Amino acid sequence: LETKAKQGVKIYILLYKEVQIALKINSMYSKKRLQNIHKNVKVLRYPDHISTGIYLWSHHDKIVIVDYQVCFIGGLDLCFGRYDTAEHKIGDCPPHIWPGKDYYNPRESEPNSWEETMKDELDRTKYPRMPWHEVHCALWGPPCRDVARHFVQRWNHSKRNKAPNEHTIPLLMPHHHMVLPHYLGTREIDIITTAKPEKDPEKPVVLARQDSFSSASPPQDIPLLLPQETDADSTSEENMKFDSGSRQDLDHRNGRYEFFGETSEESDWDENVNEWWWQIGKQSDCRCQIIRSVSQWSAGTSQPEDSIHRAYCSLIQNAEHFIYIENQFFISGLEKDDTILNRVAEALYRRILKAHKENKCFRVVIVVPLLPGFQGGIDDFGAATVRALMHWQYRTISRERTSILDNLNALLGSKTQDYISFYGLRSYGRLFEDGPIATSQIYVHSKLLIVDDRIAVIGSSNINDRSLLGSRDSEIGVVIEDKEFVESSMNGVKWMAGKFSYSLRCSLWSEHLGLPAGEVKMIEDPIK
Repeated sequence: LETKAKQGVKIYILLYKEVQIALKINSMYSKKRLQNIHKNVKVLRYPDHISTGIYLWSHHDKIVIVDYQVCFIGGLDLCFGRYDTAEHKIGDCPPHIWPGKDYYNPRESEPNSWEETMKDELDRTKYPRMPWHEVHCALWGPPCRDVARHFVQRWNHSKRNKAPNEHTIPLLMPHHHMVLPHYLGTREIDIITTAKPEKDPEKPVVLARQDSFSSASPPQDIPLLLPQETDADSTSEENMKFDSGSRQDLDHRNGRYEFFGETSEESDWDENVNEWWWQIGKQSDCRCQIIRSVSQWSAGTSQPEDSIHRAYCSLIQNAEHFIYIENQFFISGLEKDDTILNRVAEALYRRILKAHKENKCFRVVIVVPLLPGFQGGIDDFGAATVRALMHWQYRTISRERTSILDNLNALLGSKTQDYISFYGLRSYGRLFEDGPIATSQIYVHSKLLIVDDRIAVIGSSNINDRSLLGSRDSEIGVVIEDKEFVESSMNGVKWMAGKFSYSLRCSLWSEHLGLPAGEVKMIEDPIK
């Protein structure tokens, strides 16, 4: 960041301002360190708890955008303790890979201070690190404009509320192709379920992206993305629409304007990034739809947007053969649950019952952490958070009449296990050479949905009400629909799997099962 800032690149960083009594992430320290890098680095922390009254909800997005043409999106936090490899080693003594605070195990001890970054928090000869499993993706092209637009919207809302008179913090002007379609008199953005094409009846019903960013207007004639929604969402199973914002007048005294992602030599940069992009590894040409959880407090919208929740439910309902989920949490409700309001569990429940009624093979595989990633043993006096999270997870999965397994068992009996199963991950090894053998859970922090090896959803959203209702934590994700296909099999029958979704699942399962490259064929079929 320092190198690019000195080269004249404008860097904008939006941090979650934590409630200090609840979290020890010390975002003020991060802000000061970042601001001291260079004057081209601008930092905002949000929300301001006293003025907004927001104490319970957080900014949970994890995105990096480069010149609105490349972006990174998923569940990976930019902080200590997150770097890991597919080996998920539990030891590093002496420190070769995870120095200082990066040797991290919140189940044993959560650092009280992050300022002495190179000072160990744990005794490496006694305690294992907790391996971290994550899924993040890189996007290139038009979807990045939507992600950039989301950032501009949130930045400007935070600026207007947190620092309206701070002239060193600018309001951001979007480029013309980032402006919302109805600013320009074009149609709104739709997320719709499309019919199966006649030429390929096996192709699943998918979410299609429809929008328009074309404009003949010069950038200076286009209003800022300071959102105030005027159109209510119209939601149905067949047609789900969301509107991301509308025009609002600005007072120039509230801050200066800067174009977000502006470069002086865009055409040259395009060629450079294109050359770079095709050198970083496997890529796939896919259809992408950005989805979000935002509301008035987080993005200034007058109505909550829960397009992540609706995308999850729609994709699950329209799955043909197979669903794979990795998530940090699995807290959801069935139809009559008045306590938990998101309906991911209900969508899974209904889809499984449909498969059973039609006497068709259908499989759901869910991977979650073995224990919540908070300090303390289950019976420790200070581990109330651990016990509370375990209660809500068990309530969703297997205990009480509210759980998906209890309801399925009541109807399907032992056949339930043919349709749905839950898993956790664990690693083991020596703490140091010739040292004691230790073990630790691999903490599943990913937020991933794969449907029929053809569609994937990657983002920051957990499966719980905080992430999915839209009015609570802010979130962002992407629905990725494959356009390129490879021959595979599904339940022993030939199946044209999506190149990206299929390769992602096989990569993850190879990692989890410890399969060498030559044995990947064993997991080609996710059902058999």
